[in-house]
Amino acid sequence: MAKILDEGILKQVQEVFAELNGEVRVVFFRSKENCDYCNETQQLLEEVISLSEKLSIEVFDIADDAAVAAQYGIDKTPAFVLAAKDGDQITDFGVRFSGIPAGHEFTSLINDLLIVSRRDSGLAPQTRSYLDELTEPLLLQVFVTPT
Repeated sequence: MAKILDEGILKQVQEVFAELNGEVRVVFFRSKENCDYCNETQQLLEEVISLSEKLSIEVFDIADDAAVAAQYGIDKTPAFVLAAKDGDQITDFGVRFSGIPAGHEFTSLINDLLIVSRRDSGLAPQTRSYLDELTEPLLLQVFVTPT
């Protein structure tokens, strides 16, 4: 299969990845049936991950590995989780992508990989203080669509 990312993009991303701190594990979920863009999403992730030794991928089938999918709250494919990897320890910060991160979402993927590698959200102290005061769980979802 032909590469999804051209050499210019790969070079730019590799330069950005010089700023990666800790290791990041991409936990990818696909399906054998009825999964538009599963192959393309996996290929795109593998191309990105190949640009740094600090990045790795683990691939699961949502049906065959239902317990793992449930652990991460994944119920559709393609989907993936960006998690911190410290030795054998995987820390889930709740970063999820559903669908292929193409177009503007590609930039979000690269930025999120950097953020997870830093183990810090970069939120302002005032925002952190506000969030610390929350007494009930909060589900924050950001939806994007190509136009």
